[in-house]
Amino acid sequence: MHPEYSFVIPVYNRPDEIRELLQSLLKMRAPVPFEVVIVEDGSTNSSEAIVAEFQDRLFISYYFKKNSGPGDSRNYGMRKAQAPYFLILDSDVLMPEDYLEEVHQYLSGNFYDCFGGPDAAHESFSNTQKAIDYSMTSFFTTGGIRGGKKAVDEFQPRSFNMGLSKKAFELSKGFGRIHPGEDPDLSLRLKKLGIKSCLIPKARVFHKRRIDWKKFFVQVKKFGMVRPVLNKWHPGSAKITYWFPSLFMTGLILSIILLFAGFSFFISCYLIYFLIIAVDAAIRNKTLYIGLLAVKAVIMQFSGYGYGFIVSNYHINIQKKQPEVAFPQLFFKKHGNQE
Repeated sequence: MHPEYSFVIPVYNRPDEIRELLQSLLKMRAPVPFEVVIVEDGSTNSSEAIVAEFQDRLFISYYFKKNSGPGDSRNYGMRKAQAPYFLILDSDVLMPEDYLEEVHQYLSGNFYDCFGGPDAAHESFSNTQKAIDYSMTSFFTTGGIRGGKKAVDEFQPRSFNMGLSKKAFELSKGFGRIHPGEDPDLSLRLKKLGIKSCLIPKARVFHKRRIDWKKFFVQVKKFGMVRPVLNKWHPGSAKITYWFPSLFMTGLILSIILLFAGFSFFISCYLIYFLIIAVDAAIRNKTLYIGLLAVKAVIMQFSGYGYGFIVSNYHINIQKKQPEVAFPQLFFKKHGNQE
């Protein structure tokens, strides 16, 4: 059996998540053959035994390598993969039963060398995970997929749910060493090479994201730190919308100060916005509690991203520091090809 698609999944100390992901792949309807490539990124808590449980039920391979980050691990997996098209997932996703059907049907009629798909919260996720998912994907926040046809045709895929042809991988050399931010960096480099990407709206995955508030704040702060680096690497890619979280939180702080000075109009605008968030999230998740948690998630997302974005802009654009000098924590060391 020669697979038409290779699922490439890096994992780092998350064997339980790999078990859940593989179980969901077993339930997935497959119109064509596929393989699964698991790349263990130097974990101390190995997934090898978990993968072995599925050897007789999935066409699956397992590789262990030194820790060099998820981007380099995906590159490693794509070099080992047998199919001409790679489907890249994070280890913390669950697959809907129709995922491969949707991907194959779309690419059969509209072939793209790169695509991305949306994410959603599964009913089994915790309340915190559902609130964070809302904050990251809602139309009322910086998340969501908007812009009509232009957004579909110029979508920048994210590596928790991304498709890449072997041709595109070979031309681009795959992901870089920065993390997070390796996926938009790849998308922008592909665009420069003339390789088009798209959104497949129905090719969604269930993405757990972060499981607690502290990890979520650290994650979105890093997202904010990465963006000025990408803007420096890819001139012309900057957008005014990247400033919105910083401006939002600055405005909130000023509104609170003005409230103590007797001006309540501005804080009232914020309260109306938070009420919209709470109601919309409560309706979507059918519980007011998640609606209230969603407000907390939005504030954490905007404050974390906004803070990281301002700090990064100061170091990159004012102090003129090189990204790897200013933020070494965002870059993994490379250990060669590790073949």
